[in-house]
Amino acid sequence: MFETAHVIGSGRVGSAVGARLRERGVAVQEDAELVLLCVPDTAIAEVARSIERGPWLAHVSGATPLGALDPHERRFSVHPLQTFTRTRGAEQLDGAFAAVTAESDEARDRGFWLARTLGLEPFALADDARPLYHAGAAIASNYLVTLHRVASDLFRAAGAPPEALVPLMRRTIDNDFALTGPIERGDWETVEAHRRAIRETAPELEPLYDVLAEATAR
Repeated sequence: MFETAHVIGSGRVGSAVGARLRERGVAVQEDAELVLLCVPDTAIAEVARSIERGPWLAHVSGATPLGALDPHERRFSVHPLQTFTRTRGAEQLDGAFAAVTAESDEARDRGFWLARTLGLEPFALADDARPLYHAGAAIASNYLVTLHRVASDLFRAAGAPPEALVPLMRRTIDNDFALTGPIERGDWETVEAHRRAIRETAPELEPLYDVLAEATAR
């Protein structure tokens, strides 16, 4: 559908996207049918305004609305639902999903084509649903980092090796997030023992534990 693409931005996402497009035979060049913005969210609107109208324009942000691409009308967005690092390449895209937001059937088809070309599984996302969608993504990815750090701090305080947590976390995912442990068993005495130990060792973490325990119990 697109034989040429201009990828603006060479950060963690842009470098992976550019590499994958080249792998799939799409020429990555400045004069292109598609201009793909892989820039920070705060820069999207400014960069979009600097581009002459004509080619299709898209961004890869999960939170930024399509209005940021004004005044362009031939536009869409493809957000790879994945976390990226600079130490890996295009293979980071493999098997991930992608949220495609578009204002016409043609734009949607082009967004789906781009997602699949990148190795992503696309799904449609309404523009006004972006904040809720992105909140869910942040909880699943960013807050997982926070939970790991908090759990690691408690392990260190207990004299246990934090690296022992990683196989546990991976197995939880592999087990389709099946809940186990004291809350699932209704063992509230153990939960209370957790709270006492945290209160004595890291009292600043007790509110976080309480919020998570309440949500897990529900």
